[in-house]
Amino acid sequence: MGSPIIIAKKTSDRTQDIVLYPQFANRHGLIAGATGTGKTITLKVLAESFSRIGVPVFLADAKGDVSSIAKAGSSNPKFDERIQSLGIDHIPFAAAPTIFWDLFGQQGHPIRTTISEIGPLLLAQMLNLNDTQEGVLSAVFRVADDQGLLLIDFKDLKAMLTYVSEHTSELKAEYGNLSPASLGAIQRNLLALGDQGADQFFGEPSLNILDFIQTDTQGHGYINLLAADKLMNTPKLYATFLLWMLSELFEKLPEVGDLDKPKLVFFFDEAHLLFDNASPALQEKIQQVVRLIRSKGVGIYFITQSPLDIPENVLGQLGNRIQHALRAFTPKDQKAVKTAADTFRSNPELKVDQAITELAVGEALISCLDEQGTPQIVERGWVMPPYSSFNPISSEERHTIMAQSILAGAYEQAVDRESAYEMLQRKITESEQQQNTAQIALEQSKEQERQLRAQQKEEERTARERAKLTQDIVGTFAKSAARSLGGPTGQKLIRGLLGSLFGGK
Repeated sequence: MGSPIIIAKKTSDRTQDIVLYPQFANRHGLIAGATGTGKTITLKVLAESFSRIGVPVFLADAKGDVSSIAKAGSSNPKFDERIQSLGIDHIPFAAAPTIFWDLFGQQGHPIRTTISEIGPLLLAQMLNLNDTQEGVLSAVFRVADDQGLLLIDFKDLKAMLTYVSEHTSELKAEYGNLSPASLGAIQRNLLALGDQGADQFFGEPSLNILDFIQTDTQGHGYINLLAADKLMNTPKLYATFLLWMLSELFEKLPEVGDLDKPKLVFFFDEAHLLFDNASPALQEKIQQVVRLIRSKGVGIYFITQSPLDIPENVLGQLGNRIQHALRAFTPKDQKAVKTAADTFRSNPELKVDQAITELAVGEALISCLDEQGTPQIVERGWVMPPYSSFNPISSEERHTIMAQSILAGAYEQAVDRESAYEMLQRKITESEQQQNTAQIALEQSKEQERQLRAQQKEEERTARERAKLTQDIVGTFAKSAARSLGGPTGQKLIRGLLGSLFGGK
């Protein structure tokens, strides 16, 4: 078994450690507390501790201050006073090996996935669709699969929605009613999501989720730090993206049972965003992932302000709890305090609900699983200081680390291979060419018919002219003969001649 991770020193006796056992770190956890009570420092301490024992970590940097984990800390009078109060001689300041990621590709390696990989359920959550619209979106995916149309990026899905909209009557028999109103709503929400920058998230090369599970040359686990300051402006995208990553880990990793330490620890900051307004189907998926992913060697730690932000059936699966201070100003606050107190194994020497409102910054109520996997009684303690800096790194430092990263160049260049958009464009082009060919043939047929009619008219006109010319010649000859003969004999001759020609008497 691995050495326990020291999380804090007991408030009542600072010579005693409060620890977390690595073999039970995959039993998930919770870091809760009001804003400004020390959750970020606790998050950094846990992340660094996991990294030092060789466990890779994924966490989101919602405010930009966790980037300091990539830079070694330094001493100052206030810091020295704090560690002395904890009975610590010195801190071996060190930076944690860090890989920066960013959905928008600005503050880290870009993260992409394909429309097909994220699937209709999670995409419906991103697009904030209702049940009917989600059903139509699922049918669109099915049409794409049946017709061999790859859905990779935003333009593929937009082209597919346009195609389905134009062929609803043909597709209705096999795929049901594909309502134009629902298709229109999906298209509008897709455009809105694209305006928020989500279109950069869909494409290739797609993220290999196993790139998160790496160690450096010293055997320390890499901390995968997602720049989430811009992403937090689109909470649906943020929550769904992290859930997609958990789903990918669940699908890609083999069953391993209980290990000496986790394969990966996943910190889910602003956890309430995951559960707010989630559809019943999505709620069920979240609960399934949380319940089963520990058997894949992955621990999930939710960070939020109140335990009330986490559904009870999820909260009950979180074995390691760190509760910072909560305020009890309103009835809702008081309920949150009571809920937090009730989730701990009681300590006869500690009045938990009262202690929660009295905790100082950096102090917490802590209960982790013991060596037998049983929740320990709750203890009040001071969280250990981090080894890394308290000050965020500069933009130049960030880009230097990115340039030296083991993944530098792996994801930076987007690839746009042939997929649904190109295939549908080719179908449209071929259809237009066929229409053009048919139109040309029709025009040629019409031209031939026109020329034939013109030729017939010309022949008729020529025949009429010949007939008229014959009449003119005969008439001229008859008149000339009459003038030559003169008198009654001539007149009789004319009548006889004309009579023979025209049947006169």
